[in-house]
Amino acid sequence: MMEKDIYILAIESSCDETAAAVVKNGREVLSNVIYSQIALHTEYGGVVPEIASRKHIEKINQVIERALSDAGKALSDITAIAVTYGPGLVGALLVGVSAAKAISFAAGIPLVGVHHIEGHISANYIEHKDLEPPFLSLVVSGGHSHLVMVKDYGEYEIIGRARDDAAGEAFDKVARAIGLGYPGGPKIDRVSKEGDPDAVHFPRAKIENAIYDFSFSGMKSAVLNYLNSCRMKGEEIRTADVAASFQKAVIDVLVGHSMEAISAYHCQKFAIAGGVASNSGLRAAFEEACREKQVAFYCPSPIYCTDNAAMIGAAAYYEYQKGVRHGFDLNAVPNLRLGERV
Repeated sequence: MMEKDIYILAIESSCDETAAAVVKNGREVLSNVIYSQIALHTEYGGVVPEIASRKHIEKINQVIERALSDAGKALSDITAIAVTYGPGLVGALLVGVSAAKAISFAAGIPLVGVHHIEGHISANYIEHKDLEPPFLSLVVSGGHSHLVMVKDYGEYEIIGRARDDAAGEAFDKVARAIGLGYPGGPKIDRVSKEGDPDAVHFPRAKIENAIYDFSFSGMKSAVLNYLNSCRMKGEEIRTADVAASFQKAVIDVLVGHSMEAISAYHCQKFAIAGGVASNSGLRAAFEEACREKQVAFYCPSPIYCTDNAAMIGAAAYYEYQKGVRHGFDLNAVPNLRLGERV
């Protein structure tokens, strides 16, 4: 007897993207609808939580309806409703969680809460049907820089984390300092292609007794000090060179720590995830480093690196299979830790 297909309607609203998707059996995306607020927040130089929450409220129903329509599915076809419940901006998360609980209650469909970072890691399952745990994953985004051992579906061990600024946060701050504006990551990536990555040397931090942890605050401060020094001396600031040199420094740290962990943990598979994973320089550097180590390298397409609901549907499938169900008391948990269950 053939097993019945599982269709997950997934909702993601942890920051400034209102997203919904329908995912079949954890790896086949039938629809993936994203309403981005980037243009709205660019005016302010970063995400304004109150504005993000209000825009989620405006768009959430339209996005969900479009996801069902694009997938050619009705609510009666859906096996479970999945939603990001943390970490993220509390107001933004509440919009998605409230919508998911309302649909679950009205339609009598099981509810599955998903950890946002688990979603990012699971994005790799969508396009890499052969990828299965165990493997090592680097999650790099605006709020997170984690080296994670994926022991099994839904079973994680963090072996390295950001001690201060996450990589994406550092990109945004440096981009603002050199006049590129928001969002910083894509703009630095683009401008870096025109610059000399060896023009300026910025420090690479190493934390004693925590060799896999990351620290980008000092690197960001070094960029600011360099810019101030140039201005005081009346020297020309070559924006492309600064961007390329900073990006190279970040990439060196991310790749270096990851390769050390791959050797120490004898990993044969390595995956990157999160918004910064769409950086072309980072992807190329990891591809080369993994080839040299003869380690299989996985990365999602850029559309699945930034916040989206398809990745939440992929993660939810494995949670659902394990029997995870949430009640209507499910709440937003802005500081939810990876591996923590509510």
